[in-house]
Amino acid sequence: MRELKGKIALVTGAGRGGGRGIATELGVSGAIVYVTGRSGRDGIVTSETKAKYPLTVDETARIVTESGGMGIAIYCDHTRDEEAEALYQRIEDEQGRLDILVNNAWGGYEGYNDAPFDSPFWEQPMWRLDRMYTTGLRSHALSSQLGARLMLKQKQGLIVNTTTHMKPDVYDNGSPFYDVIKSAIARLSFVMAQDLLSHNITALALAPGWMRTEDMLNGFNTDEEHFRQTPLAKTESPRYIGRAVVALACDKNVAAKAGKTLLTGALAREYNFIDIDATQPNFYGSASKS
Repeated sequence: MRELKGKIALVTGAGRGGGRGIATELGVSGAIVYVTGRSGRDGIVTSETKAKYPLTVDETARIVTESGGMGIAIYCDHTRDEEAEALYQRIEDEQGRLDILVNNAWGGYEGYNDAPFDSPFWEQPMWRLDRMYTTGLRSHALSSQLGARLMLKQKQGLIVNTTTHMKPDVYDNGSPFYDVIKSAIARLSFVMAQDLLSHNITALALAPGWMRTEDMLNGFNTDEEHFRQTPLAKTESPRYIGRAVVALACDKNVAAKAGKTLLTGALAREYNFIDIDATQPNFYGSASKS
């Protein structure tokens, strides 16, 4: 089925991981998908992982098209305002609209081994907070601004900000600045939703469970065929969150979820979709927050 045929989507940070999985599933549903990232331009590599396929937006666009949609790769550093603005201008010039925006750009893991990721806040380097803010929260905010302005002209749209599920009043991920920025992305989605609801535009946050990205598979020295023999046995594929995005985009009552932070596993049960291995992971159980 091509539920989203003719729809125009943008997925930022789509060179690998969840971004690639989301773009792929939008392609399976027939959408025209703009995919952005830094990897590939002028030889820039943001992951040292040796993957079966290149971890670039060019490769993601190819996969989207091969999956049944139309993939359009654009090199874009979302920390540079002029590049983000040029991206949205191009989408408006070429398509005249934007139906689905998924903000997934993130550079917060870069420099992961330069300083302990889970050390207490007083030992954390401030450059890590700056990087997470700039490549995560701020890039989501700017992209949402530009996307909303385009959606306001057509009086409809869906904005999804990817984040991580943070349990209320619990600090259990062990990385202080990561906790703060990911929580802020969820809050950003909530306040955006309040401004956008009267304009028929829905903004929300979406959190996957433990996802076996290319980097994660590499870290455990395994692959998609053998991950069940490692601690990754109960993880989600990057396409699982993609199927959650498609389900939300096809839901005519998605506005009822505006401002909430939704969990991929919970949505799988609500919309009755499964992962690529026919399982239905539910990493966080039934927990959700708004």
